[in-house]
Amino acid sequence: MFSLSQNYPNPFNPSTSINYSLVKPGFVQLKIYDIRGKVVKSFINDFMNAGNYTLDIDDVSLNSGTYIYSLLYDQLIIDSKRMVYLK
Repeated sequence: MFSLSQNYPNPFNPSTSINYSLVKPGFVQLKIYDIRGKVVKSFINDFMNAGNYTLDIDDVSLNSGTYIYSLLYDQLIIDSKRMVYLK
């Protein structure tokens, strides 16, 4: 249905890229969570067509640390990856 790649570079400062692919159209959400599970940034919250996408993140105003980014597809499928932000 979809794939979510590890961000590159990881660790990052101040920018990173996240690649993901959708096999069919659907509603997509991509959020970053802190290690306690609190949403710290929401990047995508929209219906998207099938295809390959790259989300470029520049200076997200985060503190140094480990974060989880998560892709929710059609409100059913979730994939998550870990990323490290170093200042």
